[in-house]
Amino acid sequence: MVKLRLKRQGKKFQPHYRIVAVKARTKRDGESLEDLGHYSPMSKELVINKDRVEYWLGVGAQPTDTVKGLLIKEGIVKKDKNTKVYNKPPKQKSQERAAAAEEKAKEEEPVEEPKNEESTSEESSE
Repeated sequence: MVKLRLKRQGKKFQPHYRIVAVKARTKRDGESLEDLGHYSPMSKELVINKDRVEYWLGVGAQPTDTVKGLLIKEGIVKKDKNTKVYNKPPKQKSQERAAAAEEKAKEEEPVEEPKNEESTSEESSE
């Protein structure tokens, strides 16, 4: 079975991926049958050889979920009901949840009046 998947390139903390056709049992960075394009998540650059991707899909190659999402964004593959394409980065959702949690906490906490230490000490000395 042939898969269309990402092959990692680049330095530490600066990933760059090649979109490749490989045999399913090959290691992630192992020998590939053909390079089909490249993707840089840092700069959002995506280059795909559309003709070759369509050929491999036509002969039965299966794209991984990530590659399928990239192909959908390029318009090479149509989205089906089971495919998720992430448009928003997860950080935005977590920030929204944190803001909502803070607002909820403010609403639930009763406001207590600050006690003056001077008034309590005067009362006890009398």
